Amino acid sequence: MKIFIAIFIAGICLSFNSYSQLTGRVTDEATNLPLSGATISSGGKNLATTDNNGNFSTSCNQHVRLTVSYVGYENWQDNIKDCSTPLSIQLFPRGYNLNTVEITATSAQNKSLLYQPASITKLREMEIKRGTGLFLSDAINANVPGVSMNRRTVSAGQQFNIRGYGNGSRGTRGVSSNFDGQGYKVYLNGIPLTDAEGMTLLDDIDFGSIGNVEITKGPAGTLYGLAIAGVVNLKTIQPEKGKTSLGQQILVGNYGLRRYTTSFSMGKENSSLLINYGHQQSDGFMIHSKSEKDFVNIAGDFRTSTKQSFNFYTGYSNSYDQRAGELTLEQYAAKDYTGNPNYLKNNAHSEVISFRAGLGHTYAFTNNISNTTTVFGTGLSSNVSSAGGWTDKAPINYGLRSTFDTKFSYGNISLGGITGVETQGQRANTIGYNMKKNPLDTSAASHQWVPGDPYWVINSATSNNLSRTSTTSAFTEWTLGLPKDFSITAGLGWSNMKIALEDRFNTATATRPSNLDTTYKNMLSPHLALNKVFNKEFSIYAAYSKGYKAPVSSYFFITTPAGGTNPISSRINGALKPEEGNQFEIGSKGVLFNERLNYQLALFNAIFTNKITTVAVPNPNNTATLYSYVVNGGKQDHKGIEAALRFTPVKTSTGIVSNVSPFANFAYSDFKYEEFRFQSVGKTTVGNKDSVVTVDYSGKPVAGVSKITFNAGVDFAFKYGFYGNVLYSYRDGLPITSDSKYLSKSFNTINGKLGFRSNLSRHFDLDAFAGVDNITSTQYPYMVFINQLPDAYIPAPLNANWYGGINLKYNF
Repeated sequence: MKIFIAIFIAGICLSFNSYSQLTGRVTDEATNLPLSGATISSGGKNLATTDNNGNFSTSCNQHVRLTVSYVGYENWQDNIKDCSTPLSIQLFPRGYNLNTVEITATSAQNKSLLYQPASITKLREMEIKRGTGLFLSDAINANVPGVSMNRRTVSAGQQFNIRGYGNGSRGTRGVSSNFDGQGYKVYLNGIPLTDAEGMTLLDDIDFGSIGNVEITKGPAGTLYGLAIAGVVNLKTIQPEKGKTSLGQQILVGNYGLRRYTTSFSMGKENSSLLINYGHQQSDGFMIHSKSEKDFVNIAGDFRTSTKQSFNFYTGYSNSYDQRAGELTLEQYAAKDYTGNPNYLKNNAHSEVISFRAGLGHTYAFTNNISNTTTVFGTGLSSNVSSAGGWTDKAPINYGLRSTFDTKFSYGNISLGGITGVETQGQRANTIGYNMKKNPLDTSAASHQWVPGDPYWVINSATSNNLSRTSTTSAFTEWTLGLPKDFSITAGLGWSNMKIALEDRFNTATATRPSNLDTTYKNMLSPHLALNKVFNKEFSIYAAYSKGYKAPVSSYFFITTPAGGTNPISSRINGALKPEEGNQFEIGSKGVLFNERLNYQLALFNAIFTNKITTVAVPNPNNTATLYSYVVNGGKQDHKGIEAALRFTPVKTSTGIVSNVSPFANFAYSDFKYEEFRFQSVGKTTVGNKDSVVTVDYSGKPVAGVSKITFNAGVDFAFKYGFYGNVLYSYRDGLPITSDSKYLSKSFNTINGKLGFRSNLSRHFDLDAFAGVDNITSTQYPYMVFINQLPDAYIPAPLNANWYGGINLKYNF
């Protein structure tokens, strides 16, 4: 009996040794934050799930092989050798893998990036927040080859340049677009930020709340309508599923940079809600360059059944940015950052108060057909002053986008399609004023304005226009998936734009028509592409696409002012046509070496015809420009190569160094004018007389584009929560004028950032960081003004620019 009891007790002890409890914690490798709801399994059987703090506990048998999985992350697997040792498991977001990164809109049934026959760059929160995370231009310029983003002030006047596309009709030596964003479309949570006229204002967008950026390069008319240069899709930060949290973020930097963000985030199984309030300000590093902004963003989505779901977005912004004015070539060379005195005396600034809202509904009629419809509206009030005067503008923009997603399969053949319509309307009242010396300024009339004097004030009105614009685009795109991962994509877009202008200025004495309108019809945008994926690892594609850019409201009419024998008159500029863009592209994407190397490569040739330029009409004595108007002046031939890669030689959850990921991207841009002419009034070579001068820019490089850009860096993370990155950037010099007479210099910059993330307790998460931009104190510009001499540069801070922040989150 004693022997039996001893054997029984020994058996129990052996059983406890073989099947004891194993504990562990699962976190996100990039953020070190806990993952709630991760599944722990073995042999296909689920053993446990993690709680709100990422912790789990399960019975353990030594030498068992565990798998940890979580939606959107790569699986973790390992053999358990010691059940008594708690596990610390870090999961890697699948954003490293082109096979799992899904894009916003595609007709292909496989939405992963590897299956898209186009040049598309996706930025996750990690790339967006390599620096402060407040300025999207930092992330775009460092991570997206072939795309640049400028800003005119500390945090306003942002513009994209996609593969060298620029538009406008300002300047004395050619064509430029220094004051508005045209040719591309921008969306935020499915709501167009680009208005019905085709112009994009980004001053009121809180880039600090953006968690995902997707950029499609090249004409995209079969999915988005009038998008000759490309499309930018922005999405706010997505709440973590299974977590409810309240966060407070504080960021400070030199030149008085302060940012305070309070956020509430809730992620449920079938719903999510994000509420953000942010206050941001900076004293600026130049005279008269302060910036102050308040943002409120509310975004949510709700799945009410297996067939339908809703999403919404509302945003309010109050934005005020002072403008110091551009530096001349001489000021920039002398590092004289005092700015343009005419901007200073006019209290140059940009103030934008806006409200945006959108409501989307998705309904699945069957497993094969669904519809997504979004209605949206924007109300905006802006006032802007500069060296030339003051402008008030109050546009209201509204519209609808509705798409049907269709997919069918038969054996190993599939057919997927997107068919839809997007329509927008806008009504905008724009009033211009000149400015005069403040009557309260008692200084002598001949006194030169200096800082400290009262700012000049609004004087008499110089214009008063009401514009009404409506745009409608219908589109369809289909992808036929064939055996062996070969696919054919074809589509067609159709767009119309109508513009009406009512001149309300001095209508009682006007001798010209006060109402003008025109329509640009039947802008057809075909698209054809082939894609082949090899072994689920890399793809090769070839694509052709066409797009249009219709003229804006200030282009379609010709006004002849009083002067000489010319009466005041206005007439439709009937010969003006929309710009056309045709792009041919071949490329390759890949996920190689056990998913440790991701790459993208694209070679393209984009030809833009009917490019808009200006014609100057002299007075009868040929002594001055009487008036000017826009015409289709020629074409541009853009040939380029773009490449990006990311390599992850170290990716482990057990070592001290958990992740090392070098990355690099490169763009070569050989962009030339062809048959491109510009007219102005100038001195002739014979007799030195004023006359119309025609300049031919054919063969010259396109102004405003660096021929070579290169970025390289490394992201790294350690097991205990430390992380960081280093970034090196190079920009070639670029022509400031279309005749290439004036050039900016090339420059190099180095940025760095270090941080620490940790779970302080059951409820609190901490992220603290510090960084330095432009470590080497290199002189470089935020923006180069094209064809607008003597104005030339908006400079970046000359010295190294430091910042630091702390994010504290309470998890309920």
